[in-house]
Amino acid sequence: MIIADLRKIEGRRYPAGRRTQNLAGGVSPVQAKNFAMGMVTLDPDGGQVPWHNQEQEEVYFVVEGTGEMCLGEEVSELSTGQIVKIPPGVFHQLSNKGKTPLRMIYCYGPAGDVAHWKQELAGTLPAAGKEAPPLPEGAVYKQCTDLPEGGPIII
Repeated sequence: MIIADLRKIEGRRYPAGRRTQNLAGGVSPVQAKNFAMGMVTLDPDGGQVPWHNQEQEEVYFVVEGTGEMCLGEEVSELSTGQIVKIPPGVFHQLSNKGKTPLRMIYCYGPAGDVAHWKQELAGTLPAAGKEAPPLPEGAVYKQCTDLPEGGPIII
């Protein structure tokens, strides 16, 4: 039996103000072919999963907190107990609107790497409105394209 314990998974910090802990897939001891899953903690006041897209179908389930969810041309509030489906190829972004951390679980399939993690660490995320579609009208939080402290990280 292989068990991944969230309390023992350090995870990785990203420049957009979040920590991602892989529960299934990635560096987790639990591997699956059909899906990947993890916990994301967004920092208060704007921590985010920045504007990106990927080939996999995905869902976000908010365990705690309130965020601004941008999905394609739509923007909506997403809060504790809600889930959002993200179709393959559609640009999306989740930003924390609250004064406390937002915690959410992601699950996407099929399993495999998603480019935006490496792009964010390298400072090469496609910019909204330039190399990527613009954020939807009404979005309050801009896409974070900041580099990590100390410059790009190559993984």
